[in-house]
Amino acid sequence: MADSKRTLIPGTGPLAKVPAPVVFLLVLALFIAGVWVRGAVGAALLGLLVLGVAGLLAVTWRFLAPSARVLRVLVLAVLVLVTWSVLGT
Repeated sequence: MADSKRTLIPGTGPLAKVPAPVVFLLVLALFIAGVWVRGAVGAALLGLLVLGVAGLLAVTWRFLAPSARVLRVLVLAVLVLVTWSVLGT
């Protein structure tokens, strides 16, 4: 059985103590709000997610396996495309 308290990457940074379900719900709420609101405001909300994902990717890059890097870059690219489409409507 997987340990739900185990951290993905050990550390003592400011996000180390934030429970994963809280982060997941925050990201989900921000994504849904951005897609639902649409326009410049929705794109701004999704832009915050893009910046957060890009920042976390940059910080954790050296710790990630190549397959994990590819998956995370793909997620970032899809998020950028969604943000662009929300801005266009």
